[in-house]
Amino acid sequence: MSVRRSPTTEELVKKLLVLILAAGAGYILWRKLNEDAEGRDLWSEVTDTVE
Repeated sequence: MSVRRSPTTEELVKKLLVLILAAGAGYILWRKLNEDAEGRDLWSEVTDTVE
């Protein structure tokens, strides 16, 4: 029979830090993808054929 123990403050802080780092990395990736999309849109607008 195993006894369940509550997580220590140190374990909770580590989990919170990992969560914050993952969220930050996701935000940076999202911004980079948006910048790339804006650059592609601008490039296609500039190189669009004139009608």
